Amino acid sequence: MAECGECRANAAAFDGGRSFGLYAGKLRQAVLRVKFSGDERLGARLGALLATTWDLLPWAGGSDSPLIIPVPLHPARRRERGFNQSELLAVGLARALRRQRTGAAPQVARDCLRRKRATPPQTGLSVAARRENLRGAFAVIKPDVFRGRRIVLVDDVMTTGATLSACASALKKAGAAQVMGLTLARATPQFPDLSRVNDDNTVDGLGRDST
Repeated sequence: MAECGECRANAAAFDGGRSFGLYAGKLRQAVLRVKFSGDERLGARLGALLATTWDLLPWAGGSDSPLIIPVPLHPARRRERGFNQSELLAVGLARALRRQRTGAAPQVARDCLRRKRATPPQTGLSVAARRENLRGAFAVIKPDVFRGRRIVLVDDVMTTGATLSACASALKKAGAAQVMGLTLARATPQFPDLSRVNDDNTVDGLGRDST
């Protein structure tokens, strides 16, 4: 089926993706608790949940083990926060996959991609504005590490896919063979990516709403 010009212009650069659940309820509380309350242990635990969606990624074949790359924060934001929540998720995912599988498990590459300029928050921006906000924001480091490889980009929340697309575009231009997106949560118009932290951040369990 032919695509219209607008669809082609807004096509994502990544090849497919999955999210563990909807950005709502206890899953949303958990994401906010990690990001704004500094609960790094919870971040790794949440990353382990991504292992349940790993085999649902629409791979296009290949015998090599994919490389896991967390979506990077700008250095100033990382210093302010003290950690990168996407990296915590990626590490938790890799650990869970190692426990579940035999043979070579996917590895986390923390230094293949960097955010070279700080960008305003994406919350409240249109799809086009989000894409423009992130244009040229990511740069590749050490392309030999992933050239010709399959990549899984890991992030906490996907709304329009603009961040994953900007990362995937940079990686593909530098030689990545295939890029998939894997996020803990998916925001929708019904469950927007609000950045305000709720007063109640208690997380006793996670009810799953698969996307």
